Amino acid sequence: MPHDHHDHPHDHGHGHAHHDHAPKDFGTAFAIGTVLNVGLVLAQLVVGLSAHSMALLADAVHNLGDVLGLVLAWAAVVLGRRAPSARRTYGWGRGSIMAALFNAGVLLIGVGAIAVEAIRRFAEPAPIETGPVIWVALAGIVLNGLTAWMFARGHDDLNIRATFLHMASDAAVSLGVVLAALGIAATGWLWLDPLASLAIAAAIAVSTWGVLRQAANLAMDGVPSGIATPEVEAYLRALPGVQEVHDLHIWGLSTTETALTAHLVHADPPPGEDFVAGAVHDLHRKFRIGHATLQLETPRLAAACRLRPADVV
Repeated sequence: MPHDHHDHPHDHGHGHAHHDHAPKDFGTAFAIGTVLNVGLVLAQLVVGLSAHSMALLADAVHNLGDVLGLVLAWAAVVLGRRAPSARRTYGWGRGSIMAALFNAGVLLIGVGAIAVEAIRRFAEPAPIETGPVIWVALAGIVLNGLTAWMFARGHDDLNIRATFLHMASDAAVSLGVVLAALGIAATGWLWLDPLASLAIAAAIAVSTWGVLRQAANLAMDGVPSGIATPEVEAYLRALPGVQEVHDLHIWGLSTTETALTAHLVHADPPPGEDFVAGAVHDLHRKFRIGHATLQLETPRLAAACRLRPADVV
């Protein structure tokens, strides 16, 4: 985590812009979504095994991963509301990053298992009772669509967006199962079932990869997506009297909160007392950076700052 190490006096400005901490309240959505998906997984497993539908079993495995994801995302939201402490000065916000990362990783592991079993089914096709499969898959479309709708307003939060994407993709996957079962009923082509499973696996991989990449980036203290570091640096350099910007760091405190630290080299005399407050306000308004710490240095102090080189963290 970025921090300051200096052996010289300095002016230090810190500020929080007034902003909303999303998600506001998704507790009801998480509870309803978890219950609905647990029931759906049980129904899919029972019918998938009795009807010998690999596509339906693949969807059940996917939904089981989403149940775990829902619980983890829910726990992260609850923990994220806990106040900072002497031990965890940033609070528990990073739990939302870990939930999104774990959720995406589990789903991609499930993709591999689905693909392996689908390939095996191509060599060993099994008869399928299409009627029960279609009805359970239709229920999946309705339940997953409803759950996705409950999370549709949380796209600014990667944790909530991951949940929405999984639920929405589940509804699309269930539609694929219905189409495969209808195709088998009409043609008798049993290979449509494993083919649908592979299509399901591909859909999961595509929808999950972006979330996994963003979550991994945040876990490594990378700059959150949607924020361009050169633009932030250009804004800071353009502030009145600023001659140089160094030791600039931008990272995610959670899936919704972004932090920044930077050293601003400012000519004498020092800027007025409203300088830092105005910059902090603009960083939030322009870039959605709500936790900014700006350190002011004179050219003499900047020359002695050991964090001045670009390759030093």
